[in-house]
Amino acid sequence: MQFARINDVTIHYQIIGATGDKPVLVFVNSLGTDFRIWRDVIVRLAGDFAIVLYDKRGHGLSDLGQMPYTMEDHATDLAGLLDLLAVKDAVICGLSVGGLIAQSLYQRRPDLVRALILSDTAHKIGTAASWDSRIAKVEAVGIEAIADGVLELWFTPAFRRPENTAFGGYRNMLIRQPVEGYVATCAALRDADFTEAAKKIAVPTICIVGDHDGSTPPELVLSMAKLIPNARYEVIKGAGHIPCVEQPEALTAVIRAFIDFALHGEKGP
Repeated sequence: MQFARINDVTIHYQIIGATGDKPVLVFVNSLGTDFRIWRDVIVRLAGDFAIVLYDKRGHGLSDLGQMPYTMEDHATDLAGLLDLLAVKDAVICGLSVGGLIAQSLYQRRPDLVRALILSDTAHKIGTAASWDSRIAKVEAVGIEAIADGVLELWFTPAFRRPENTAFGGYRNMLIRQPVEGYVATCAALRDADFTEAAKKIAVPTICIVGDHDGSTPPELVLSMAKLIPNARYEVIKGAGHIPCVEQPEALTAVIRAFIDFALHGEKGP
């Protein structure tokens, strides 16, 4: 395991492959998860790319840090980690809140971003009322009280069947995240709005969504794609909010095709 002190927060991260001789692909995970959600994608990409994964503050093995959080705090953490690793011009792949972190990173540090893969995310997610309601409930009775409702948005009914042991594991991942970090990141999501910033993105970008995503439905992700100049849009069939878990092979194929286009001008999706 690898740890770094960034912005007075201990960040848990992992590097797969040397970052000096291959394109760098950075993965940013969703609310209530840690970087293990990317495993079935990175095993298909390792060797062709240098890969950076990390647990954002308040999640996984990273510190809570000082609260409240903003999306800019999350982006500054990522920027600090990439600076420490001497990474520039990376392809940033962000899922859900990770996609908002990726947008914030581009806004603050465009030198670090060569292309954007925005998966199951949007320029703005939810309303202040919906986030405040979730925050109040989690503070009162914990993450487990909302877990079943959240997991219905994350995964298709086929994945949520009782005999699927992986589903139970991802439920454990959600409910074992620190309540303080979860709530603070909910507040950061509540306050983040990149509607105007999205119109100024000038690097190759693809917006991806699972066809059964209940958290950021296809029509919302498409609305973001329409804001971003020349953005591509791709729907992953048979997936909810976390295609990297349900459909890693299909998602990996889309990522590869897009990177070929973004870095080499080859035909992408």
